[in-house]
Amino acid sequence: MSHGPYALTGKVALVTGGARDIGAAVARTLAAHGATVMINTLHSVDRAEALVGEIRAAGGTAHVVAGDVTDPAAIDGMIAAVLSLTGARIDILVNNAGGLVARRTMDAMDFAFWREVLDLNLTSVFAVTKAVLPHMPDGGTIVNLSSLAARDGGGGGALAYSAAKGAVLTLTRGLSKELASRRIRVNCVSPGMIATTFHDTFTKPEVRQAVAARTSVGREGTAADVANAVHFLASPASAYITGESIEINGGLYFV
Repeated sequence: MSHGPYALTGKVALVTGGARDIGAAVARTLAAHGATVMINTLHSVDRAEALVGEIRAAGGTAHVVAGDVTDPAAIDGMIAAVLSLTGARIDILVNNAGGLVARRTMDAMDFAFWREVLDLNLTSVFAVTKAVLPHMPDGGTIVNLSSLAARDGGGGGALAYSAAKGAVLTLTRGLSKELASRRIRVNCVSPGMIATTFHDTFTKPEVRQAVAARTSVGREGTAADVANAVHFLASPASAYITGESIEINGGLYFV
C-alpha cells in the first residue's frame, strides 16, 4: 500500500473496460495503491471475476459491475450497482473502454460502422462521465484514454477510431474547464504501440516490430506503462495538472 501523494486509500475508482489489457493493469495498480476498484466489463465477466480474485488475494478491494457503456440504461444500472457497493460516491473515473472494431477505409465504411466506432470510443466517454458526475465529490479525478492515433491519424483503416480518439482529447480539455469550479481534474493518456490484444488482433507482427524499432526505447509499451501514468493522473501527485494528455509512445511521436 502506498503512502504520500500517490496513495489512493479510501478512494472509489470506476474503470470501464477493466477486465483485460490496459484496463486490467489500471485496476490492479489503483487497487495496489489503496483504491476500491469497480471493474466494468460487458463480454468478459469471467475474466473480470478472476481479476477481482487476484486483487483481493493481494489485499486489495474490487468488484465487477457489468454493463454496456454505449447504452444509457445499462450505464444507469452500472452506476447504481457501484453506488450500492461503495457508499454512494465515485472519486476516480477511468474511461478506458474502446476499440478499433475493424480496419475499414472510407470507401468500405457505412454509417452504421461509423456510429458503432464513435459510440464505443467517444460517446461512451460522454455518457459514463455524465452519469458519474452527480456522484463524484468535488476534487475528484477523471482520466480518459485517447491514442497516438489521435495525433497521427492512425494506421490503415483506422479513420473512425482515430477521429473518435482525437475528439476525446478535445472533450478532455473542454471538460477540464467546465469542472474547474468543482476542482475535478480531467486528463487523458494517449498510448502508442502497446502490447495488448488490440494489436494481436489488428496489427501484423512485422508492423509491430518495425514500429517498436523506431521508438527511442526499442520496444513496444506494456499495459503497466499506461497504468502507471493513469495512476499518477488519478492521484494527488498530479494535483496541478488538468486538461492534459500524457503521450505514452516510447518517443515515437512528440507533441
